Amino acid sequence: MQMLTEAAVRQYRQDGYYAPIPVMTRQEADALRGKLEAFEAGAGALAGKLRHKSHLLFTWLNDLVRHPRILDAVEDVIGPNILCWGSSFFIKEPRNPGFVSWHQDSTYWGLDPADVVTAWVALSDSTAENGAMRVVPGTHKLDQVPHHDTFRPENLLSRGQEIMVDVDERQARMLQLNAGEMSLHHVRLIHGSDPNPSDLRRIGFAIRYIPTTVRQVAGSHDHASLVRGVDTYGHFEPEQRPDADMSERAIAYHEAVTGAHAAILMRETGKEMRA
Repeated sequence: MQMLTEAAVRQYRQDGYYAPIPVMTRQEADALRGKLEAFEAGAGALAGKLRHKSHLLFTWLNDLVRHPRILDAVEDVIGPNILCWGSSFFIKEPRNPGFVSWHQDSTYWGLDPADVVTAWVALSDSTAENGAMRVVPGTHKLDQVPHHDTFRPENLLSRGQEIMVDVDERQARMLQLNAGEMSLHHVRLIHGSDPNPSDLRRIGFAIRYIPTTVRQVAGSHDHASLVRGVDTYGHFEPEQRPDADMSERAIAYHEAVTGAHAAILMRETGKEMRA
C-alpha cells in the first residue's frame, strides 16, 4: 500500500531524500536495540564484516529488511519489485571521533543504473548532539563525483572515501530522527555525518534497496534478497535467510557472501573490509 504522500515522493525526486518516516514505535525500536546489545554483551561489539549484510546473520534483522512499512515507502520511490542488496550498521559510540566523510554511496558499489535507495533506520535517537546524518539537497542529480580513499581509522566508511569537490556546508540539511523513524536517500546524494561527542550511543541500520532491473557491473557475481514482488531478471544470486541468530550455517554463508561483496567494494585497494 502507498506509504508516502505525493508531496513526499516529489521531495525525494527533487532533493534526493525524505525524512522522517515513522516505521515502528519507539518500543519496537528499543526491542531491536535490546537484541543487538544483548549479543554485544556476550560476544563484544559488532566489527568488520559483521557490521555488513548483518541481515544474513540475525533473524530479526532479516525480518527488519522485510518490514512492511519500510517496503511500502521504498516501493513508492523504486517500484514494486524490490531486492535488498546490502545492509550496514552505522554505530557511533559516546564521546568517539568516528565520523562519515562527505561521499556518494554509488562510488564503489558497481550498481547500474543508479536507481538505489537507502533506508536509514534509527534504532536510537539520531540528533545534532550525537552525529546525525547531513545531506546536501539536490546533489543526487549530479553524475558520479570523483572520490579519493583515505582509510582514516576514524572514518566509518569502508575505504574512508571523500569526495574531491568542495561542499557548501551552508546548503546541508541535518536528518534528525527519533528511534523507530527512518530516512530515505538516493545513492548519488552527497551526505556525511560528524563525530559523536555526547554521552548517548547513536545506532543506525542502513538498508540498501534496488529494483530488480539493476545489475552488478563491477564484479563477476553478487547476491541480494528478494523482499517484495518478483524477480524476472536474475541479475543477483538469491540470498539464504539465517536459520538462527549467528548459527554456524549462517556465519559460514555470511562469510562467503561478504567475501564476494568485499571484493567488489574494495577492488584495486589490496585491503580487506573493515568496520
